This record gives sequence, C-alpha cells and structure tokens, in this order.
Amino acid sequence: MATAQPALLVLADGSLYRGQSFGAPTTAIGEVVFNTGMTGYQEVLTDPSYCGQIVTFTYPELGNTGVTPEDEESSGPQVAGAIARNVCQRPSNWRSQQSLPDYLADHRIPGIYGLDTRALTRKIRAAGAMNGALSAEILDPDELLRRVQAAPAMAGLNLVERVTTDKIYEWSEPTAERWEFSPISASGASLLTVVAIDFGVKRNILRRLASYGCRIIVVPAHTSAAEILSLDPDGIFLSNGPGDPAAVLNGIATARALLESRKPMFGICMGHQILGLSLGAETFKLKFGHRGLNQPAGLQQQVEITSQNHGFAVTPESLSAEVEITHLNLNDRTVAGLRHKTLPCFSVQYHPEASPGPHDADYLFARFVAMMRDRP
Repeated sequence: MATAQPALLVLADGSLYRGQSFGAPTTAIGEVVFNTGMTGYQEVLTDPSYCGQIVTFTYPELGNTGVTPEDEESSGPQVAGAIARNVCQRPSNWRSQQSLPDYLADHRIPGIYGLDTRALTRKIRAAGAMNGALSAEILDPDELLRRVQAAPAMAGLNLVERVTTDKIYEWSEPTAERWEFSPISASGASLLTVVAIDFGVKRNILRRLASYGCRIIVVPAHTSAAEILSLDPDGIFLSNGPGDPAAVLNGIATARALLESRKPMFGICMGHQILGLSLGAETFKLKFGHRGLNQPAGLQQQVEITSQNHGFAVTPESLSAEVEITHLNLNDRTVAGLRHKTLPCFSVQYHPEASPGPHDADYLFARFVAMMRDRP
C-alpha cells in the first residue's frame, strides 16, 4: 500500500491536528461536529442534514463494511469532510461494492485519519462546535486558519437550497422486505397522498411513509402553500435538513400558511423546528448538538432510545399555551417533540426512521397515518 499523504485539520480557534489523508486530497471548510454512532457511517455521510459539516466519527474504526448504493440516504455524500481515528482500506462484507476511501475520492470529499478523535471530541464538547478546515493540499496552518476565519458561521446560514430537489417527483419504494422491522398491515386500505416538503429529506423516511401505505409527492423547499394544496394531499410532511432553521424563511411561511388548511402535518428534525417556528416559537443553536444513535427522549416515565442529528433546538419558553411538549431529550432537557392542542400537527426532533439507529419511535409514522385516515 502506498504511503498515506499528510493532512491537516485547523479549527477556528487555531487548534491544529495532524493526520493522514483519505478520500480526495482536496480542501474542505465547514462546521466540525462529532457523531457517536457505532454503525451507519454511510448513512451519516449521505444524510443531507450534514451538508456544510465536517463529521468526526468517535467510533475508532471506519470503513470495515465498505459502501453500497443500498445504504445511501441521498444521491451521494453530503458532508464537507470526514474525520476518523483509523480507516479500513480493504472492507470485508458481502454487500460491499467499494471501499470507503475510494467512495469519498470518487465524490471529491476529503478525509483525515490518524489523529486523536477522542481529544478532538472533548475539544468540541468544551468549546462548542466551530468551523474548521481539512486539507491534504494546503499544509500551511496559517493559511488554513485564514480561510476558516473568513468562512460564515452555521448560525444564520440557509443550506436548504443546496440539498432540496429541483423538481417535483413521486416516491413509492417501501422499506425492503429483508430490512422490514415493523410488521405493517395496510391491505385493503386506500393509499394516502402525502406531500413531503424536501428540506434535505432522507430516503429511508420516504420508505417508511411508503411502507405505511402512503403515496408520496416530494416537492422543493420553496414550493408555495397554494401549489402544495393544489396536489390535494391527505397530509403534509416537513423533512429534515441542514443549516439554521430560522434562516429558512420561505419554509416557515409555507408551513404557517398550510396550518390554516388544517391538514395533518408531521415534522422530523428540521421539519420539527420549522413547525415550531411557524407556530410562533423561536430556535437557538446548541453548543455541540446531538448526533448519535442512543439519545434518550421521552416524558412522563416513557423513554425512547432515538437516533438524532441536529445542532439547533426549539426554545421551550417561546412556545405558546396552545403547543404541548411531548418529548424532551433526557440528556439536556431540550425540546424533542411537540404537538398543537387543537390543530392536527406534531413533530419530533429525532429520527423515527432510524437508518441507522433503534426502531423505538417507528410508531410515529403510524400515528401520522391514523391522523390522516381519521380526518373528517
């Protein structure tokens, strides 16, 4: 094997980490965050919610099972860059079609490995998520620092337009039978039409909706409420997505207008934040966010272990008396779920579709379907 090319990671506060390059030998600038999941690196890398971020994987070995198109959550990697302790160059798995380094190289995504990811994670936890530059082509720390400090912060940044679809399309593919984890009986029931507003939607969310008997029409994030209602949906889904939710002004205005239709509405992750903002609440940036597969969420003696990936949260004090908190993140008591007391809408700050992660919250899709079927 050829000797690995040196690479640098420089944070906005001047911290410097040296390692070796994998993937594309290019330069990436983005917000440096960490993910604590032990599995699912391909789903993480291809999740549009990670657009604009350089992801640190705390699990020490990355790439053992290679990559396969079946596990992509979008059309390819969405991260700005990847950080690992060690990278497997020769994967061993019957589903693998390519190694992780080759996959990232093909998509022009840089990575760095061989550095102390535990120290880096502790740094982010103490100082908060911050911008950084990862490069195998610029090995001058001062030059990288200048570029990092000139980059915009994540707060106030609208990244949705980078990842949303550019056209309306239909999705009908359910969860593959061999991966189905929740027996669903929808035989004899008519299909429900769901319009999914794409702020950066994951494919497995669409698969779960399809598995529960929904015909899904995916629309761009800038689609107006009038256009959405012209599709005669039984319900409206607000998807996950990257960046600052408060900066997605069109999406907030659309969700607010759709509330007046009284059609059932369900939001996940950014969709949860968009719904909260449309109901008059505010959001704030978390110090280092929640990104992993074992985040406890619940209320009133009930706990779900959930998959989460977000850097912003709804401010609880800003919620009106008409909005009820249904879930809290039990690590830091931030809002993890809400519903309106009179309007047919609810949302969660986590990912009930998992992919990767536990399946505790899959019932939320059934709840959305029941809400649509029970609507007068």
